[in-house]
Amino acid sequence: MQIIGRRTALGLGAGLLAAPRLSLAQAPQRVKFTLDWVPHGAYAFAVAAERNGIFRKYNLEMPVNRGYGSGRVPVDVAAGTYELGFGDLTPQLRFMAENPDRGLVCVAVLYDRSPLSATVRADGPIRDPKQLAGKTLAAPEFDSGRQMFPVYAQAIGIDPASVNWMSVSPELREPMLVQRRADGITGFVTSTALSLKALGMDLPQQRVFYYRDAGMDFYGSGLVTTRAVLREKPEAIRAAVAALIEGMVFAYRNPAEAINLLKAREALTDVPIETERQKLVFEQMLVSENVRQHGLSHVEPGRLKRQIDAVVDTFKIANRPTPEQAYTDEFLPPPAARML
Repeated sequence: MQIIGRRTALGLGAGLLAAPRLSLAQAPQRVKFTLDWVPHGAYAFAVAAERNGIFRKYNLEMPVNRGYGSGRVPVDVAAGTYELGFGDLTPQLRFMAENPDRGLVCVAVLYDRSPLSATVRADGPIRDPKQLAGKTLAAPEFDSGRQMFPVYAQAIGIDPASVNWMSVSPELREPMLVQRRADGITGFVTSTALSLKALGMDLPQQRVFYYRDAGMDFYGSGLVTTRAVLREKPEAIRAAVAALIEGMVFAYRNPAEAINLLKAREALTDVPIETERQKLVFEQMLVSENVRQHGLSHVEPGRLKRQIDAVVDTFKIANRPTPEQAYTDEFLPPPAARML
Protein backbone atom coordinates (compact mmCIF):
# COMPACT_ATOMS: atom_id res chain seq x y z
CA MET A 1 0.00 0.00 0.00
CA GLN A 2 1.32 3.42 -0.91
CA ILE A 3 2.33 5.83 1.80
CA ILE A 4 3.56 9.38 1.59
CA GLY A 5 7.28 9.11 0.94
CA ARG A 6 10.26 11.04 2.15
CA ARG A 7 11.41 14.16 0.28
CA THR A 8 8.04 14.53 -1.44
CA ALA A 9 6.24 17.16 0.59
CA LEU A 10 8.66 19.96 1.31
CA GLY A 11 11.17 20.12 -1.47
CA LEU A 12 13.85 21.04 1.04
CA GLY A 13 16.56 19.23 -0.85
CA ALA A 14 19.20 16.61 -0.26
CA GLY A 15 21.40 19.06 1.61
CA LEU A 16 18.90 19.26 4.44
CA LEU A 17 18.49 15.51 4.56
CA ALA A 18 22.24 15.12 4.80
CA ALA A 19 22.59 17.70 7.58
CA PRO A 20 24.76 16.29 10.38
CA ARG A 21 23.20 15.30 13.68
CA LEU A 22 24.03 17.61 16.55
CA SER A 23 26.46 16.27 19.11
CA LEU A 24 25.24 15.87 22.66
CA ALA A 25 28.20 18.03 23.67
CA GLN A 26 26.68 20.98 21.87
CA ALA A 27 24.15 23.42 23.27
CA PRO A 28 20.64 22.05 23.76
CA GLN A 29 18.27 22.23 20.81
CA ARG A 30 15.46 24.56 21.87
CA VAL A 31 11.94 23.99 20.60
CA LYS A 32 8.83 25.90 21.71
CA PHE A 33 6.20 23.18 22.03
CA THR A 34 2.50 23.21 22.95
CA LEU A 35 -0.16 20.62 23.59
CA ASP A 36 -3.76 21.35 22.61
CA TRP A 37 -5.10 21.05 26.17
CA VAL A 38 -4.03 20.87 29.79
CA PRO A 39 -1.67 18.00 30.70
CA HIS A 40 -3.73 14.95 31.63
CA GLY A 41 -3.73 11.24 30.90
CA ALA A 42 -3.92 11.71 27.12
CA TYR A 43 -0.66 13.65 27.24
CA ALA A 44 1.19 11.59 29.83
CA PHE A 45 3.48 10.45 27.02
CA ALA A 46 4.79 14.00 26.48
CA VAL A 47 5.19 14.71 30.19
CA ALA A 48 6.93 11.36 30.65
CA ALA A 49 9.37 12.19 27.84
CA GLU A 50 10.02 15.56 29.48
CA ARG A 51 10.62 14.11 32.94
CA ASN A 52 12.24 10.71 32.44
CA GLY A 53 15.21 11.82 30.37
CA ILE A 54 14.00 11.23 26.81
CA PHE A 55 14.22 14.92 25.89
CA ARG A 56 17.65 15.07 27.47
CA LYS A 57 18.69 12.00 25.49
CA TYR A 58 17.89 13.90 22.30
CA ASN A 59 19.63 17.05 23.57
CA LEU A 60 16.32 18.90 23.66
CA GLU A 61 15.25 21.85 25.71
CA MET A 62 11.50 21.64 25.08
CA PRO A 63 9.10 22.53 27.90
CA VAL A 64 5.65 20.99 27.50
CA ASN A 65 3.16 23.88 27.49
CA ARG A 66 -0.59 23.55 27.95
CA GLY A 67 -2.92 24.43 25.07
CA TYR A 68 -6.36 25.96 24.62
CA GLY A 69 -8.00 23.69 22.06
CA SER A 70 -6.96 21.97 18.86
CA GLY A 71 -8.29 24.85 16.78
CA ARG A 72 -5.85 27.17 18.51
CA VAL A 73 -2.74 25.06 17.84
CA PRO A 74 -2.28 25.85 14.12
CA VAL A 75 -2.97 29.53 14.80
CA ASP A 76 -0.27 29.73 17.47
CA VAL A 77 2.24 27.70 15.45
CA ALA A 78 1.69 29.80 12.33
CA ALA A 79 2.10 32.97 14.40
CA GLY A 80 5.42 31.75 15.79
CA THR A 81 4.22 31.61 19.38
CA TYR A 82 5.23 27.95 19.24
CA GLU A 83 7.43 26.06 16.80
CA LEU A 84 5.78 22.67 17.22
CA GLY A 85 2.26 21.85 18.30
CA PHE A 86 0.27 18.72 19.07
CA GLY A 87 -3.42 18.62 18.25
CA ASP A 88 -6.21 17.20 16.16
CA LEU A 89 -5.24 16.98 12.50
CA THR A 90 -8.59 18.14 11.11
CA PRO A 91 -8.38 21.77 12.32
CA GLN A 92 -4.78 21.78 11.13
CA LEU A 93 -5.95 20.78 7.64
CA ARG A 94 -8.60 23.48 7.67
CA PHE A 95 -6.02 26.09 8.61
CA MET A 96 -3.66 24.84 5.88
CA ALA A 97 -6.41 25.13 3.27
CA GLU A 98 -7.51 28.58 4.39
CA ASN A 99 -3.97 29.93 4.86
CA PRO A 100 -1.72 28.28 2.26
CA ASP A 101 0.83 31.10 2.57
CA ARG A 102 1.55 30.26 6.24
CA GLY A 103 3.47 27.08 5.37
CA LEU A 104 1.89 24.81 7.97
CA VAL A 105 2.74 21.12 7.67
CA CYS A 106 2.16 17.99 9.78
CA VAL A 107 5.35 16.04 10.55
CA ALA A 108 3.91 13.09 12.49
CA VAL A 109 0.54 11.52 13.31
CA LEU A 110 0.68 10.09 16.83
CA TYR A 111 -2.98 9.17 17.25
CA ASP A 112 -4.22 7.13 14.32
CA ARG A 113 -7.94 7.46 15.06
CA SER A 114 -10.02 10.52 15.77
CA PRO A 115 -11.74 10.91 19.16
CA LEU A 116 -14.11 13.64 17.95
CA SER A 117 -17.55 13.19 19.44
CA ALA A 118 -20.73 14.76 20.75
CA THR A 119 -22.00 13.63 24.16
CA VAL A 120 -25.48 13.87 25.64
CA ARG A 121 -27.11 12.47 28.75
CA ALA A 122 -28.06 8.79 28.52
CA ASP A 123 -31.27 9.55 30.44
CA GLY A 124 -32.20 12.38 28.06
CA PRO A 125 -34.41 12.50 24.98
CA ILE A 126 -31.57 12.52 22.41
CA ARG A 127 -31.08 8.93 21.29
CA ASP A 128 -29.92 9.49 17.72
CA PRO A 129 -27.38 12.06 16.47
CA LYS A 130 -29.95 13.51 14.06
CA GLN A 131 -31.88 14.64 17.14
CA LEU A 132 -29.11 17.16 17.83
CA ALA A 133 -30.85 19.44 15.33
CA GLY A 134 -32.43 22.33 17.20
CA LYS A 135 -30.56 21.54 20.40
CA THR A 136 -27.96 23.55 22.35
CA LEU A 137 -24.38 22.28 22.49
CA ALA A 138 -21.72 23.74 24.79
CA ALA A 139 -18.04 23.97 23.84
CA PRO A 140 -15.18 26.45 23.68
CA GLU A 141 -14.89 28.20 20.32
CA PHE A 142 -11.52 26.57 19.67
CA ASP A 143 -12.79 23.09 20.53
CA SER A 144 -12.03 20.70 17.70
CA GLY A 145 -15.36 18.91 18.06
CA ARG A 146 -17.15 22.22 17.63
CA GLN A 147 -15.01 23.34 14.71
CA MET A 148 -15.58 20.06 12.90
CA PHE A 149 -19.26 19.71 13.79
CA PRO A 150 -20.37 21.07 10.40
CA VAL A 151 -18.54 18.15 8.77
CA TYR A 152 -20.30 15.74 11.12
CA ALA A 153 -23.69 17.43 10.65
CA GLN A 154 -23.38 17.07 6.90
CA ALA A 155 -22.40 13.41 7.30
CA ILE A 156 -25.46 12.59 9.44
CA GLY A 157 -27.82 14.69 7.31
CA ILE A 158 -28.73 17.68 9.47
CA ASP A 159 -28.25 21.41 8.90
CA PRO A 160 -25.26 22.65 10.95
CA ALA A 161 -27.07 25.98 11.40
CA SER A 162 -29.90 24.21 13.21
CA VAL A 163 -27.67 23.69 16.26
CA ASN A 164 -27.35 26.43 18.87
CA TRP A 165 -23.91 26.93 20.39
CA MET A 166 -23.11 27.98 23.92
CA SER A 167 -19.55 29.34 24.06
CA VAL A 168 -17.90 28.43 27.35
CA SER A 169 -14.42 28.17 28.80
CA PRO A 170 -12.87 24.70 28.77
CA GLU A 171 -13.49 24.30 32.49
CA LEU A 172 -17.24 24.94 32.10
CA ARG A 173 -17.99 22.62 29.19
CA GLU A 174 -18.75 19.43 31.14
CA PRO A 175 -20.58 21.22 34.00
CA MET A 176 -23.04 22.61 31.42
CA LEU A 177 -24.15 19.07 30.60
CA VAL A 178 -24.11 17.83 34.19
CA GLN A 179 -26.24 20.82 35.26
CA ARG A 180 -28.59 20.35 32.27
CA ARG A 181 -27.84 23.86 31.03
CA ALA A 182 -26.89 22.41 27.64
CA ASP A 183 -28.33 19.46 25.73
CA GLY A 184 -24.90 18.18 24.81
CA ILE A 185 -21.21 18.96 24.46
CA THR A 186 -18.58 18.33 21.82
CA GLY A 187 -14.90 17.47 22.09
CA PHE A 188 -12.48 14.61 22.36
CA VAL A 189 -14.23 11.71 24.08
CA THR A 190 -10.94 11.13 25.88
CA SER A 191 -11.37 14.53 27.52
CA THR A 192 -15.14 14.75 27.94
CA ALA A 193 -15.88 11.22 29.16
CA LEU A 194 -13.50 11.24 32.10
CA SER A 195 -14.14 14.87 32.99
CA LEU A 196 -17.86 14.08 33.16
CA LYS A 197 -17.09 11.03 35.29
CA ALA A 198 -15.07 13.18 37.67
CA LEU A 199 -18.16 15.38 38.06
CA GLY A 200 -20.35 12.41 38.95
CA MET A 201 -21.69 11.46 35.51
CA ASP A 202 -20.19 8.01 35.02
CA LEU A 203 -19.68 6.43 31.59
CA PRO A 204 -23.01 4.52 31.55
CA GLN A 205 -24.77 7.85 32.11
CA GLN A 206 -23.28 9.26 28.91
CA ARG A 207 -24.47 8.71 25.35
CA VAL A 208 -21.54 9.33 22.99
CA PHE A 209 -21.90 9.94 19.26
CA TYR A 210 -18.54 9.32 17.59
CA TYR A 211 -17.94 11.32 14.44
CA ARG A 212 -16.10 8.35 12.95
CA ASP A 213 -19.32 6.29 13.10
CA ALA A 214 -20.70 8.67 10.46
CA GLY A 215 -17.94 7.73 8.04
CA MET A 216 -15.38 10.28 9.22
CA ASP A 217 -12.47 7.84 9.33
CA PHE A 218 -10.05 10.64 10.06
CA TYR A 219 -6.56 10.59 11.45
CA GLY A 220 -6.43 11.82 15.02
CA SER A 221 -3.80 14.09 16.55
CA GLY A 222 -0.45 14.98 15.07
CA LEU A 223 2.55 17.25 15.33
CA VAL A 224 2.43 20.42 13.27
CA THR A 225 5.09 23.00 12.45
CA THR A 226 5.90 25.38 9.59
CA ARG A 227 8.22 25.06 6.62
CA ALA A 228 10.11 28.09 7.88
CA VAL A 229 10.90 26.30 11.15
CA LEU A 230 11.92 23.17 9.24
CA ARG A 231 14.38 25.18 7.16
CA GLU A 232 15.74 26.98 10.22
CA LYS A 233 16.13 24.03 12.61
CA PRO A 234 15.54 20.70 10.87
CA GLU A 235 17.59 18.65 13.32
CA ALA A 236 15.78 20.10 16.33
CA ILE A 237 12.41 19.16 14.86
CA ARG A 238 13.70 15.73 13.89
CA ALA A 239 14.86 15.22 17.48
CA ALA A 240 11.56 16.50 18.90
CA VAL A 241 9.50 14.15 16.73
CA ALA A 242 11.68 11.16 17.67
CA ALA A 243 11.53 12.06 21.37
CA LEU A 244 7.75 12.42 21.44
CA ILE A 245 7.28 9.14 19.57
CA GLU A 246 9.63 7.46 22.03
CA GLY A 247 7.58 9.01 24.83
CA MET A 248 4.41 7.53 23.35
CA VAL A 249 5.95 4.07 23.08
CA PHE A 250 7.21 4.39 26.66
CA ALA A 251 3.77 5.40 27.98
CA TYR A 252 2.08 2.55 26.12
CA ARG A 253 4.52 0.01 27.55
CA ASN A 254 4.68 1.62 31.02
CA PRO A 255 1.28 3.24 31.59
CA ALA A 256 1.44 3.40 35.40
CA GLU A 257 4.90 4.97 35.36
CA ALA A 258 3.76 7.54 32.79
CA ILE A 259 0.86 8.56 35.04
CA ASN A 260 3.20 8.78 38.03
CA LEU A 261 5.42 11.15 36.05
CA LEU A 262 2.33 13.20 35.17
CA LYS A 263 1.43 13.33 38.87
CA ALA A 264 4.95 14.47 39.73
CA ARG A 265 4.52 17.44 37.40
CA GLU A 266 0.80 18.14 37.97
CA ALA A 267 0.21 17.75 41.70
CA LEU A 268 -3.60 17.87 41.38
CA THR A 269 -3.68 14.89 39.00
CA ASP A 270 -6.46 12.45 39.92
CA VAL A 271 -4.49 9.24 39.39
CA PRO A 272 -7.47 6.84 39.00
CA ILE A 273 -9.23 9.18 36.55
CA GLU A 274 -6.12 9.90 34.49
CA THR A 275 -5.13 6.24 34.48
CA GLU A 276 -8.54 5.42 33.02
CA ARG A 277 -8.27 8.33 30.58
CA GLN A 278 -4.91 7.14 29.32
CA LYS A 279 -6.32 3.63 28.84
CA LEU A 280 -9.26 5.08 26.91
CA VAL A 281 -6.89 7.10 24.73
CA PHE A 282 -4.86 4.02 23.88
CA GLU A 283 -8.01 2.06 23.02
CA GLN A 284 -9.83 4.78 21.10
CA MET A 285 -7.02 6.70 19.40
CA LEU A 286 -3.64 5.01 19.50
CA VAL A 287 -4.04 1.32 18.76
CA SER A 288 -5.44 0.42 15.35
CA GLU A 289 -4.74 -2.30 12.83
CA ASN A 290 -2.72 0.25 10.86
CA VAL A 291 -0.52 0.98 13.89
CA ARG A 292 -0.19 -2.68 14.83
CA GLN A 293 1.10 -3.52 11.37
CA HIS A 294 3.15 -0.45 10.49
CA GLY A 295 3.82 1.56 13.64
CA LEU A 296 3.05 5.18 14.44
CA SER A 297 2.58 7.77 11.69
CA HIS A 298 1.99 5.41 8.79
CA VAL A 299 -0.05 7.82 6.67
CA GLU A 300 -1.88 6.65 3.55
CA PRO A 301 -2.48 9.38 0.94
CA GLY A 302 -5.98 8.15 0.07
CA ARG A 303 -7.21 8.27 3.64
CA LEU A 304 -5.61 11.67 4.24
CA LYS A 305 -7.13 12.99 1.01
CA ARG A 306 -10.61 11.96 2.15
CA GLN A 307 -10.03 13.94 5.35
CA ILE A 308 -8.82 16.97 3.39
CA ASP A 309 -11.73 16.76 0.96
CA ALA A 310 -14.29 16.57 3.78
CA VAL A 311 -12.88 19.72 5.37
CA VAL A 312 -12.50 21.66 2.13
CA ASP A 313 -15.93 20.72 0.79
CA THR A 314 -17.80 21.33 4.05
CA PHE A 315 -16.27 24.75 4.65
CA LYS A 316 -16.26 25.65 0.93
CA ILE A 317 -12.56 26.53 0.87
CA ALA A 318 -11.14 27.49 -2.51
CA ASN A 319 -7.71 25.98 -1.89
CA ARG A 320 -7.36 22.19 -1.62
CA PRO A 321 -3.99 21.00 -0.23
CA THR A 322 -2.62 17.73 -1.52
CA PRO A 323 -1.70 15.02 0.99
CA GLU A 324 1.96 15.65 0.14
CA GLN A 325 1.57 19.36 0.96
CA ALA A 326 -0.21 18.63 4.23
CA TYR A 327 2.06 15.93 5.60
CA THR A 328 5.67 14.80 5.36
CA ASP A 329 7.36 11.75 6.85
CA GLU A 330 10.80 13.29 6.29
CA PHE A 331 11.37 13.95 10.00
CA LEU A 332 10.25 10.59 11.39
CA PRO A 333 12.59 8.16 13.13
CA PRO A 334 13.12 4.72 11.50
CA PRO A 335 10.11 2.35 11.37
CA ALA A 336 11.50 0.13 14.14
CA ALA A 337 11.40 3.09 16.56
CA ARG A 338 7.71 3.64 15.78
CA MET A 339 6.44 0.18 16.70
CA LEU A 340 4.46 -0.12 19.91
